[in-house]
Amino acid sequence: MTNSFRERARTRDGKTAESDEGEREQGGRQQTCPECGSDRLVNSDDLGELVCDDCGLVVDEGSIDRGPEWRAFDQRERDSKSRVGAPITETMHDRGLTTTIDWKNKDAYGRSISSNKRSQMQRLRKWQERIRTKDAGERNLQFALSEIDRMASALGVPKSVREVASVIYRRALTEDLIRGRSIEGVATSALYAACRQEGIPRSLDEVAEVSRVGQKEIGRTFRYISQELGLELKPVDPKQFVPRFASELELSKEVQAKASEIIDVSAEQGLLSGKSPTGFAAAAIYAASLLCNQKRTQREVAEVAQVTEVTIRNRYQEQIEAMGIH
Repeated sequence: MTNSFRERARTRDGKTAESDEGEREQGGRQQTCPECGSDRLVNSDDLGELVCDDCGLVVDEGSIDRGPEWRAFDQRERDSKSRVGAPITETMHDRGLTTTIDWKNKDAYGRSISSNKRSQMQRLRKWQERIRTKDAGERNLQFALSEIDRMASALGVPKSVREVASVIYRRALTEDLIRGRSIEGVATSALYAACRQEGIPRSLDEVAEVSRVGQKEIGRTFRYISQELGLELKPVDPKQFVPRFASELELSKEVQAKASEIIDVSAEQGLLSGKSPTGFAAAAIYAASLLCNQKRTQREVAEVAQVTEVTIRNRYQEQIEAMGIH
């Protein structure tokens, strides 16, 4: 009896493994419509059907709905009905997997807890914060990621940039590139590299303003990290700064388009090489505002772009000559 039971179990396990392998192979191939051969198949979540978008044939029906059983019409309602935690994030040293005890001193029904429970929760919070970081390495990582979050908030960059900056810092930590350098300097350099990778126009001067280290150290550490980690960073395009500068100066879309045209013409003649992208963009906006009869003074443009008026005058003369305007 025992042998027959084992034989049936072995047969059943073999069939299950074969069926799972078959399903994986089927999932790896691109499914097409058996009627017209099209690969434009639309999955209807409401009806549980897989429909061909070209001929309308129902390829599959009765599929399992893997979404939640509730409906939500806005983000607040979705957050209130959700019963799962936040996704894993690289912006926290423990990737957000540890428990966090709230500071509101209220129970699940929103009622205030007693004084005895309050002191007990205070002790739990204290020990929870202590055990979240088990050694000095994790404490340094926690400090670095908090610095990245602080500077990213001050610069107003999206959450994706914070995630990329945290990944770059973790890579630098793994490659032992932080030894002999300050944590703030490496964290700032990682944030600046993330802005470059994600195409978010932030100059080195702007990043240095919100950092606790100097601009020279940031630039030196950034070049070292990008070289050691092999980061593929394209040169900064001055046109990325045009919408933000024009918005702060309250200029129209016409001026933005003209400034982008001036930058393109000047770059084709090789005037961009070795020049500051922010200064080049500021001069183009100043020239475009004059050409579109929406004049802004050099001082106004210089304050927004955080460059000197001399830089704007020099770049302006070069761009005007490149455009053939006298």
